[in-house]
Amino acid sequence: MKRDTDSRPAGPSQRQLRVGELIRHAVTEILSRGELPEDVFAKAFVTIPEVRMSPDLKLATVYVTLHDEKLSKPVLKAFEQNRKAIRTDVARKVNLKFAPDVRFRLDDRLEEVDRIEALLRSPKVRRDLDTPDRDLLAGEAGPDDDEADAAEPRRS
Repeated sequence: MKRDTDSRPAGPSQRQLRVGELIRHAVTEILSRGELPEDVFAKAFVTIPEVRMSPDLKLATVYVTLHDEKLSKPVLKAFEQNRKAIRTDVARKVNLKFAPDVRFRLDDRLEEVDRIEALLRSPKVRRDLDTPDRDLLAGEAGPDDDEADAAEPRRS
């Protein structure tokens, strides 16, 4: 029987997740120990919520969350300037055949959550959520149900 080679798993593999987590811990350790020369890291409260690995484990995309959005450009610039040093330190801390290339991106999930919450709080959506749906109410306990009960003969 021929194996289906076209179907790929929906998400990352277990190995990608594990290596991503190891790299996240390594980058977090580098930041917490102050091993980078940039002063902007001392000013900004930086969080690394996730690292996504490519399937061949040669590219690591590090997602960065900042509590002060004004510092996003300087922090990303500092990460890019120190990319080689971070890659070298990660290679020392994580035992892999190849040291992955490291890219830094702002994590915009929190902004997306805020945007969706603002939409849900808007008056138009609020009105739609508060109005009961007539089709749902009719399906719960309508006059058709009573007629069906009356049409059936009772058994004694």
